[in-house]
This record gives sequence, C-alpha cells and structure tokens, in this order.
Amino acid sequence: MKQNKNTLKKIGGMLLFLFAIGFFILQIGYLFLHTTYQVEYTDDRLFYIINIFIMICLAAAILLLISITKKWKVIGGSIIILFIIVNVVLLFINNHQIKNIVRISPDFKHVLALKENTKTGKTVYYRTYYYILARPKESFPYKTTGEFKVKWLAKDIAAVTYKAADNTIHQYIGTYGDRGGGGSYYYVGPSLYGRWEGKDVEVISNQEGITVVHNGKYEEFDWDHIVQFGTLAVVLTKNNQAAWAITLNENFEVDSNSSVPPSGSISLYEATMAKNKPITLQYVH
Repeated sequence: MKQNKNTLKKIGGMLLFLFAIGFFILQIGYLFLHTTYQVEYTDDRLFYIINIFIMICLAAAILLLISITKKWKVIGGSIIILFIIVNVVLLFINNHQIKNIVRISPDFKHVLALKENTKTGKTVYYRTYYYILARPKESFPYKTTGEFKVKWLAKDIAAVTYKAADNTIHQYIGTYGDRGGGGSYYYVGPSLYGRWEGKDVEVISNQEGITVVHNGKYEEFDWDHIVQFGTLAVVLTKNNQAAWAITLNENFEVDSNSSVPPSGSISLYEATMAKNKPITLQYVH
C-alpha cells in the first residue's frame, strides 16, 4: 500500500516537473519570438500567469519527489510566495497600462485580440496564431476611450464598436478568411449591387452608393463614405462617424458573371454603443 502511494507521488511529481519544464520552454520561446519577430501573447497577462503556474508546478514537484527539512521548506516557500506576489503586482500594473480585449468566435476557430494603451488611447488590432500568440496588424485611426462593444456577426466576422476621444462612434470589423476563394468578389460594395430587404429595413446598392431605409428613414452613403474591411464587410460612415456595418453572411454567394444576381443573405448592424442585434436581409432584385 505504502509502495503504491510512493509510486503515485513519484509519477505526480514527474508530471508536475515536466509541466514546469514545458511551460518554461514556452516562455523562453516566447521571449525569443517577441524580440525577433514582435510576437506577443494574445493577452499580455498570460506571461505572468504562466510564470506563476511554472513556480507552483516546480514547488509541488519538489515536495513530491524530494524529502526536504522544515527549514528548507520555509525558505523555499518564502521564495515562491515572493515570486508569486511580484508577478501578481506586475500583472496588475500591466493590466492598468494595457487593456486587453480578447473574444473567441462562436466556433472557437478565431480569436479577436485588441490592446489599448490606456495612457495614449492608441488601440492596436492583432492577428492571432495558435490562439495564444499574436502580432500587431494595424492601429485604429482614432484615439479610443471607454469600453469596446464586440459582436460576432458570423463565425468569421467580429464587429468592434467604440467611442473616440471626441465622443464620436466608430466601428472596426475583424474578418477571418474569405468566402468562395475571395478573389471572385474582392470589392464588397459592388457585390451587394441590387435591393435587399429585411424586417423594417431595406438596403439599396447602386452606382451612386448604398442607401439604408430603416423604419421609413432614408440614409444615403456615397462610395467615398463606405469603408471596406477584408473581403467580408463594409462600414457606412457619415459626419465622421460610423453609421452601419454590412457583412456577407455565410450563405452569401456571388457569380463572376455580373448578370447573375447574388444569392444568400447579408447582415446590417447599426453602429451604437447600446445593445443591438444584426438584421438579416434577403436579395430582392
């Protein structure tokens, strides 16, 4: 019985030791990638959390594998507690300086990652790799303030609505991949050409631009005020603010032959900090 207990302790100790070594190697690899290729963790707080996890695993492994005196337990325990306290303090300092916004897509295949410098108001959108690593892709054009409202409009489209420092409202659309190879409809606006209808909403796309009719109210946007994101979305703007986002739903298809109308549906999403849902529209003619 005692032998079995000792065997389990050794196995547990070895597993914890391997965990500690594995995450230590991960940290070393991360530091190399960060220095060489500007790679960062998707959420900066992961660096400190992993440090704490390594130390806890290492301490538990030592206790299970090696018999040590009470004196060394006290000394070792004190070092571990001090290490954890330092990392917790650094985590809170970092989190105060950099606001991390991370959202996982409904199918768990994509991660939206934003980092806002709370002092300067500069927000950067990150392209993620393997969920936990990321590289900066582009900065938001305006200084940001307040909270970010994130809504996944499809499994591969995330809308970020936010306020700029001058209190105007803007939208950034994170897109992941394309539909049908992407090359067939690189320009989203022209691929919407025609009339689309939804509940109390109508969208008309023609040579002049896009018109949105919502509850009987007409809003016209010429092509100079339509901003494309990836190959899946556009944002309609007026008075230097975002008004609506239009995204291609997963069933949307367009033929390379312009005489063939598109099929499937699109979504219309209002740019507001209030809680709202996208509206689905079907092609009419």
